[in-house]
Amino acid sequence: MQKMTELLRLTDECGEGTSGAPVLGLPILAGNRLNLDVYPDGCGHFLRLLKEQWEEVVQVEFLRLSSNDCLIGTTLDSLPHLKHLKSLVLKGGHAWDEFGCCQHGSLTSLPQDFGNLRCLTHLDLSFNSLSTLPSCILHLRSLSMLLVSHNRLEALPEDFGCLSKLTFFSAMKNQLRILPQSIGKLSMLQTLDLSENVLQFLPEKIGDLHNCTELILSGNCLSSIPNSLANLKCLRRLHLHSNFLVTVPASLASLPSLSRLDLQNNYLRTIPTEIQALPFVRLHGNPLGETEPYLQAYNCKAAATVVIHSCFSSGSFIVTSEGCKVVLPCGILFFFPPGAVSDLLPICFQTLEPDPQWVKLRHHDVLLSTVLELQPHGFKFQQEVHIWMPFVSPQNLRQRQVVVRTFNGQSWSDLRTNVEQTEELTGLVAHCSVLHFSWFLVVSRLVQDECKVSAEGTLLFSSVDPDIKVIFPPGVTKEPRSVKMQVLPVSAEQIDEITAEEVCLASPLLCLSQDSLVDFLKPVRIQLPLPPGVTGLDLDRSRLHLLHGDLQGQTWDDITSQVVLELTHIYVVFEVTHFSWYWLWYTTKTYIEGIAKKVYDRLRLYQVNFIALQRKKDPEQVLLQCVPRHKVDPVVKKLQQRYRGPEPSDMVEMFEGEQFFAAFERGISIDMDRPDCVDGRLSFIFYSHLKNMKEVYVTSPMDRKGQAVKGQVSFYRGAIPESIPENASRRRKGSDSLWLATLPIKLPQLKPRWDENASPLCGFSFPPLNLGSAETGYLTQANLLSIARRVGPDWQTIGLNLGLTYQQIERIGHNNREDLDKQILGMLFSWAQQNSEDPNCVSKLITAMKESGRQDIADEVETIIDLGRQKYSESIRRVGLEQESGTEDSAVAMM
Repeated sequence: MQKMTELLRLTDECGEGTSGAPVLGLPILAGNRLNLDVYPDGCGHFLRLLKEQWEEVVQVEFLRLSSNDCLIGTTLDSLPHLKHLKSLVLKGGHAWDEFGCCQHGSLTSLPQDFGNLRCLTHLDLSFNSLSTLPSCILHLRSLSMLLVSHNRLEALPEDFGCLSKLTFFSAMKNQLRILPQSIGKLSMLQTLDLSENVLQFLPEKIGDLHNCTELILSGNCLSSIPNSLANLKCLRRLHLHSNFLVTVPASLASLPSLSRLDLQNNYLRTIPTEIQALPFVRLHGNPLGETEPYLQAYNCKAAATVVIHSCFSSGSFIVTSEGCKVVLPCGILFFFPPGAVSDLLPICFQTLEPDPQWVKLRHHDVLLSTVLELQPHGFKFQQEVHIWMPFVSPQNLRQRQVVVRTFNGQSWSDLRTNVEQTEELTGLVAHCSVLHFSWFLVVSRLVQDECKVSAEGTLLFSSVDPDIKVIFPPGVTKEPRSVKMQVLPVSAEQIDEITAEEVCLASPLLCLSQDSLVDFLKPVRIQLPLPPGVTGLDLDRSRLHLLHGDLQGQTWDDITSQVVLELTHIYVVFEVTHFSWYWLWYTTKTYIEGIAKKVYDRLRLYQVNFIALQRKKDPEQVLLQCVPRHKVDPVVKKLQQRYRGPEPSDMVEMFEGEQFFAAFERGISIDMDRPDCVDGRLSFIFYSHLKNMKEVYVTSPMDRKGQAVKGQVSFYRGAIPESIPENASRRRKGSDSLWLATLPIKLPQLKPRWDENASPLCGFSFPPLNLGSAETGYLTQANLLSIARRVGPDWQTIGLNLGLTYQQIERIGHNNREDLDKQILGMLFSWAQQNSEDPNCVSKLITAMKESGRQDIADEVETIIDLGRQKYSESIRRVGLEQESGTEDSAVAMM
């Protein structure tokens, strides 16, 4: 009682609650029910009621509180006094962060004396921050329904099976990796939902759940399922989609009650004929009939295959000492040879969008993939792990070289890479092998030829242009050093386009580098071809210029007078002692350095066009894309069946890795809470070989009931990257110089969607509703509003189970992104409008609520229906029509 006195004192100090909300005048204590989760400062109200109506409150059997309430921790200590409590809901998700995302509740544990609630049969702790299941729950021996979805649980207690009366258990959206063997002791369990966890395997004891009617295991990491599932004779629905399954036991076909078997999005290549013959099996998204994966010359036939199908860009898997093959959702392949690890090792992966502040590309590099991060960082494998990464093929493989580049935490380096073709993927992949995991990406660089130079000297040829070679004479160095050569071909058309009417010709660009800071002891001879169209017979030596550039290509110097040029019919030979860029020009211009720098910078630019298209069926959905000029026509042709819009913008020039923004203007706006939205503008990073595309929903603050809104989207340059040449930076000063293009966007006039005479409710206007039939009972508009108060952040799951499409769900969420209540109402009434003529819609609503783990709402709907039937029967008896009707099927649902 001392603790209770302290709680009541704290209640007095709270006054009107931390939120300043006044005491509600509504009769919130109704019989044995107390629903405070939908009230501001609900915990404060509870503590006041406990003080003012002690005798009534301790008799409460049904209690709902929000775990987002700042007083929830204080309130928990008082709950064990409610000895008659049968149903307790302590859910989070009733608050939102600055980005509009639902916040999980603050519960991380429960008081130990919670185990004294001997009458408790229903406990909902969803949307909280539990990392372990509170031990006091195991003392609730009367518990029949337990919901802990949307938490952070990694395991269940070993003695979890002591909850012998449990009939419904949902732990979806956690981080469960393993199940205890005792789960088989839950002999009364009817529904088990473990979807969207990271389960690697199931215990054989799961086959002891003889009363289980629905088993939901979708979205895990299961590669197989135990044969003991064939013992579940009462099982009606088995959900196994989006796992790694490579096989399923044929014995599943013998389950007598099974009416739904979902095996979609797995890695099943063959299916037992008994299962394939089932009319209710779903197999979409499996590579049925395809051959077994084969990784070329590597002996990995004995290794297990793990295929990860997921809508997420991150996840994990387990590697054992036996080795395995792994296929990630993005098509990346791994081969862990036997013995690569000595013990179980969890591998975490995620794909990241490249950030130019972090991903530093060198001049003339082209990014061909997103960034792949693999953990644990720094762990050394006992044998090399092979990685195959898909990439967007560059335009000219002969002049370019595809390499995998890795980041060690400080700098990027290139790995030895082979470009190969695999049977798993239609296209080329970059193959490398590593002993450590970190960050990886695929780039296209200039072809790099290299050799080891010793004191004996050597000869280095270019594989791009064999006419280019470097001769190292004997005695050129004391210590061996590594030398690299890169060649950038420059066409006459590119020179003409940049230099206009000036007569200029140039040889290929030659870049030489070495791993030593010491100059060579003897001059190195370099042979370059003369510019195209120039021969040694008719050459005017006064027009020939040899240029030397720094490694960054920022400064170019004419060194013709500093070296001796030896001319042959088609070559120029000269000697140097240090390495950098070398370029041979033939022109009448005397000051060639500025022209060369201009051409060099232009070679790094891409000519692009911007596209802004609206979806034909939904003009508020806008697709924005930046497309290289040569790809514009095929891209527009591919999109024109589903989209319409203006012609692409005029051509502009952009650098690889350059940031740009899209801003909607003149009465059109986007969701400002998007993480890629900066100061109201949508942020992009241009990479020439990646899809620079985003699809967004736009709105308008203007009234569209009377007229359409004619707006626009403009594209602007972002911050100037460090690698952009100085002269390009000088041209980008001031707001006007940052503008790139503007395209029109039109939002059509809105048509009324609801009956204009319907009364507005919570900002909405709904048509009259009378859902159902005499057999199933009827639901009215008022009933749906009552149901909507019970729905929380899981409204999207409910909407999908009701049959709404992903596009509808996304649209409802976007249009009402600042108001959860309106999202819920929009979902329920959209479904109701679509199903108003369906006599079975009430039954479907009840089923959807059960499938979503909302047995409480399903019970409430059934109660409404039963009450309506009862009142309808009484009215029949009062007017003497009972014998005439002959049935009591008809019902009118009432509040």
